[in-house]
Amino acid sequence: MRLDRSAAVDLVQTSVLGRHKTAIAICNAHTILTAFDDPSFADILQQMTLLNDGTGANLASLVLHGQAFPDNLNGTDLIPSLLKSIQVPMRVFLLGAREEVLQRTRQAIEQDYPQHQVVGCRNGYFPPEENEAVCAQISSVNPDLLLVAMGNPAQERFIVENRDRIDATVCIGVGALFDFMSGSVVRAPKAVQALGLEWLFRLLQEPTRLWKRYVVGIPRFLLAINRLRSKT
Repeated sequence: MRLDRSAAVDLVQTSVLGRHKTAIAICNAHTILTAFDDPSFADILQQMTLLNDGTGANLASLVLHGQAFPDNLNGTDLIPSLLKSIQVPMRVFLLGAREEVLQRTRQAIEQDYPQHQVVGCRNGYFPPEENEAVCAQISSVNPDLLLVAMGNPAQERFIVENRDRIDATVCIGVGALFDFMSGSVVRAPKAVQALGLEWLFRLLQEPTRLWKRYVVGIPRFLLAINRLRSKT
């Protein structure tokens, strides 16, 4: 969807107020490239409301459609914005990340957005046989907003494959959000963000984990977009 940040916040608020189940994926270049590589993941994304994240997604839109997105809707900025802007009290469940990161994220939300209630948490490190129990735990507290920080494609698969088991109104895959909200990972300076180089800042922070995503992934993404353009 081509939404600015205000419209994206309104989408979540309208869904919460209307009890309309909504599954949201925030798609950056890595998400898009993963969908190119894995048709089953592409099918998962087609069942969700898609929001754009980052320079890569914006570049793809410019190349393929001749227009940029109205706003960069990365989860690191969008989720705090909607928690601040939506004054209707929401019941929030946090799923994902390591336990210590999860608990610090919970504390940050409770401190910064006291109008909302964190009704439950579960770290993202559970075996497949515990999936039903995790879904039951979430449903037992009936959250308005479920934030899933398991990285993609895992978080999007979890949301779509379990949507009928989860009694949650709005489910959003939020990637590394908990790392930033908890203070476990330092955000790039505003000037670096404005230049569209936050990916480089992250790569320098975590080169071992992220080198393949950026050093290999960015050229592959550009080639994939160029191939798509040549077909249109």
